[in-house]
Amino acid sequence: QVQLVESGGGLVQAGGSLRLSCVVSGSIVSINAMGWYRQAPGKQRELVAAISSGGSTNYADSVKGRFTISRDNAKKQVYLQMNSLKPEDTAVYYCNADLSGIFRNFEVWGQGTLVTVSS
Repeated sequence: QVQLVESGGGLVQAGGSLRLSCVVSGSIVSINAMGWYRQAPGKQRELVAAISSGGSTNYADSVKGRFTISRDNAKKQVYLQMNSLKPEDTAVYYCNADLSGIFRNFEVWGQGTLVTVSS
């Protein structure tokens, strides 16, 4: 069974930094696009950052210049470096991946990791 396992969330003061990690476990042929989403209480889940298999990236306007997404294909991992954190960044962060199996492509979500930014 293929799973995404996230780590790195926690409590940080405004202005601080956190690094989220997500690893793909299980047997797959390849990893296509990967991304990080977040969902704050009472709000819809939104895209934070995404990275293609070739390394192209895109970011939500609210995090541009503060967050950086990267990936290590050999380790089957994606990262989100979050700097200059703000209280409005508080949310559950979810890893997402588009994967290729032997017979089909499929999308997988992680379980989420909580990021809390105190003012």
